[in-house]
Amino acid sequence: IITYLSVRLSDEPADEKHPYGHGKYENFSAFVETGLLLLTALYIIFEAFVRLFFHHVHIIPSVTAIVVLFLALVVDLTRARALTRAAEKFKSEALEADALHFSTDVWSTSVVIVGIVLVWVGEAIHLPWLSFADPIAALVVAGVIVWVGSQLGRRTLDALLDAAPAGLQQKIANAVGATAGVLETERVRVRRAGNRHFVDVTVSVPRSTSLEQVHALSDAIEQRIGAIVPADVMVHVEPRAPEGEHLFEAIRALAQRKGLAIHDLSAQQQDGRLFVELHLEVDENLSLREAHRQATDLENGIRELRGGQAEVNIHIEPLGSHIASTDGRAGEMRQLARAIEAFLNSLPSEYDELVNCHDVLVRQAEHHILVSCHCIMKSDLPITQVHDVTAALEDRVKERFPQVYRMTIHPEPPEER
Repeated sequence: IITYLSVRLSDEPADEKHPYGHGKYENFSAFVETGLLLLTALYIIFEAFVRLFFHHVHIIPSVTAIVVLFLALVVDLTRARALTRAAEKFKSEALEADALHFSTDVWSTSVVIVGIVLVWVGEAIHLPWLSFADPIAALVVAGVIVWVGSQLGRRTLDALLDAAPAGLQQKIANAVGATAGVLETERVRVRRAGNRHFVDVTVSVPRSTSLEQVHALSDAIEQRIGAIVPADVMVHVEPRAPEGEHLFEAIRALAQRKGLAIHDLSAQQQDGRLFVELHLEVDENLSLREAHRQATDLENGIRELRGGQAEVNIHIEPLGSHIASTDGRAGEMRQLARAIEAFLNSLPSEYDELVNCHDVLVRQAEHHILVSCHCIMKSDLPITQVHDVTAALEDRVKERFPQVYRMTIHPEPPEER
C-alpha cells in the first residue's frame, strides 16, 4: 500500500505549491519502508538471541511446512525480481525498497527451510547442537537485511536532504566545460526528487557574445547534460572578459553593455599613441546635447580600457527606426540604374579584382537617391581587399553621379552567381 500510494502521488505533475514536482514522496516512502525492514531485522536478532541464550524452542520438522515454504519462496523470488527490474527501469527508490522487502522474505524463507532441514538432520543423526542452526541462520539473514537496508536508507536520506549523487556533479561539470563557447564552469548543483534530477549550472562566456548565441549555448549545455542524465536543467550565464581579449571586442562589449550600437570601428597606433574611431548610432529623435552625452560616456569608457591612454573620435549618426516610402519617378530611376550598371561594367580594366556588376537597383526615398547592386569578384581575394575595392567603386559612382546619396555594393564570388 505504501509503495502504491507513493508511486501514484510522485507521478503527479508539478504545481504552484510544488514547483519541483512530487518526487520526494517516493524517496520518503523508500525511507519509511527501509526503516520498517530494519525494525524487522532488529526483531529477528532479538528473537535469535533469546532462542540461543535464554529460551530454547524445539522445532518439529514437517514435510508440509517445507512444501508451503518452497511455494512462498518461489512467489517472493518472482515478485522481487519483477520489482527490481521495474525499479531499475523507472529509477524508482520506492519500487527498489519494495523489491528489497520481498528479497528479505526470500532470505528469511530460505533460512527457515535450512533451519528445519538442519534440525531434522540433527534429530536423525543425534547431533543436538544442530538445533541452534535456525537462530544462527536467522542472525545471518538479519545481518544481510541490516547491511542492504542501511545502504538503501542512506541513498533515500541523501535524496531527501538534496545530497548530490556521487560523481555526477563532476561528470556534468566536465561535459559543460567542454562545450564550445564556455570559458569556465563556475558552479554545478544537482538534486534528485524521485526518479528525476534537477541541475543548476552557472557558466561564464565571452562578454561580447550575443543574446541569441547565449541561448544557443544554453541549449547545447542542456543537451550535453541530458546525454548524461535525464534532468530539468537551468543554465545561468555570466559575461566575462576572456584572457587576451582584443581591444575591438572589449569596445563592442562596452557599447553593448551601455545599450549603444556602433560600427566602422578602427584603430591606429602612431608615435606611441592609440587613436580609436567609430560610428555611433543614436535615436534619431535625440537632440545634439543628448546624443553627445552618450558619445562622451562611451569615449570615457574606451579610454578607461586603455588606462586613459587613447584618443577617441566618434561620428554620431541617427539610428534608422522607420521604413521610408519611395518618392516615385520610377522611369527615371530605371534609366539611372542602366547608366550606373554600364559605368560599373566599364571599370574591370581598372580593377583586376572586379569581374562584373549586375542587379543595379535605384530608388528615391525622402528626396535621397539610393543605389544598391551586386558585384562579382575573384573568390580567393581576402575580404579586406574586397572591402577596399567596393569602397573605391562606391566613391567612383558617387563621383560620376553626384545625385547619388548612398551606394551599397554586395560582393559575391563567381560560383554564387
